[in-house]
Amino acid sequence: MGRSQESFNKKEVRKKKERKRKEKEKKRLARKESDKSNSLDDMIAYVDEKGMITSTPPDPSKKENIELDGIEVSVPKRNAEDDPDPLREGIVTFFDESKGYGFIKDSETQESVFVHKNDLLEEIKKDNTVSFKRVKGKKGPSAIQVKPLN
Repeated sequence: MGRSQESFNKKEVRKKKERKRKEKEKKRLARKESDKSNSLDDMIAYVDEKGMITSTPPDPSKKENIELDGIEVSVPKRNAEDDPDPLREGIVTFFDESKGYGFIKDSETQESVFVHKNDLLEEIKKDNTVSFKRVKGKKGPSAIQVKPLN
């Protein structure tokens, strides 16, 4: 039986779907045909002596012998001499007594270090030269055991 009351638009949509389905089938068959030409040798990649990926195998004459004892896998241990002096000096750039905190500019690194009134050994004021120990705080470097130098 024929389709009853099929509008022009419905016919066009049906034709479009049919064309799309046929094109998809052609593409699938073409892909299937082209895959037959690929082999394992086409998929292999090599790494040359500089670490670059190439399609040619490396030259065995350029091979280097590496001593296994010279390779360190872990983080090297630090010596006591490598540690910087824990006692630092700096200048108080800002200190608010009412709020109880301030900042010290480290003489060596020129970095700003936070200081809280609970970490003071003696009272300090702005532009005082102080000695302190630097520790890692919640939001960055902090100063503890702060005392002014005379």
